Amino acid sequence: MDETEFWELVDTTREAAEGDPEDHADLLVERLVRMDPDAVLDFARHFESRYNRAYQWDLWGAAWVLLDGASDDAFDFFRCWLIGQGREVFEGAVHDPDSLAELLDEFDEELDGDGEELGYAADEAYEQLTGVVAPDLGIAPAAPEPAGTPMDLENESVLAERYPRLWERFKG
Repeated sequence: MDETEFWELVDTTREAAEGDPEDHADLLVERLVRMDPDAVLDFARHFESRYNRAYQWDLWGAAWVLLDGASDDAFDFFRCWLIGQGREVFEGAVHDPDSLAELLDEFDEELDGDGEELGYAADEAYEQLTGVVAPDLGIAPAAPEPAGTPMDLENESVLAERYPRLWERFKG
């Protein structure tokens, strides 16, 4: 599975789920179990590499604004959700987290921002296909600390200055 196929699978299942992250994960598992185990592991590698790439202070700050606070776990689930939003939103957010203000059509704090189940979809599909737990993907683990310059996530003036568009749209 190449990068284009990865994103097509993410997009088609998200669209079919009408944006609901849990339904999205269920549909993703349904699609993945129709593939061979190696393709599922390829999908998992693509997902994991993007998940690790999104481990950035700047994205954590954006998640904090969108979710009105984001613990370690909440940021993990946010990164899964962000991948589930597709290539354009993901790449845009990685390069400029404040651009999420324009990239997101709507954002429902109760429904959006938590893609925990998406993070397990490939593992679940692989186990259904093979009866065993997925092997190590051979990808370097994420760094122990997010990339970039740490910031005080609880300081509203820091967040408002760093994310003016997100702040205006979601907090203003």
